[in-house]
Amino acid sequence: MKKLSASLALAAVVAPAWAATQTVTLSVPGMTCSTCPITVKKVISKVEGVSKADVTFEKREAVVTFDDAKTSVQKLTKATEDAGYPSRVKQ
Repeated sequence: MKKLSASLALAAVVAPAWAATQTVTLSVPGMTCSTCPITVKKVISKVEGVSKADVTFEKREAVVTFDDAKTSVQKLTKATEDAGYPSRVKQ
């Protein structure tokens, strides 16, 4: 019984960490040159909770993986907007 309780307690602690990882694709139409993605990636990567950011000029988008317990899509779009590159969730 003690082993079962310990396993359940461990699962309760570990499971939320798995569930908190999210990936979102942001449309960033204001990127007008091939160096713009460098700036966009830099500002997104500085947002607490972001673990990965792939930004492509050709598609004018950013694919961002983040911990939703530490940040939100709204904070990501605010970061790009503050840098001069308004973004929105790509549908």
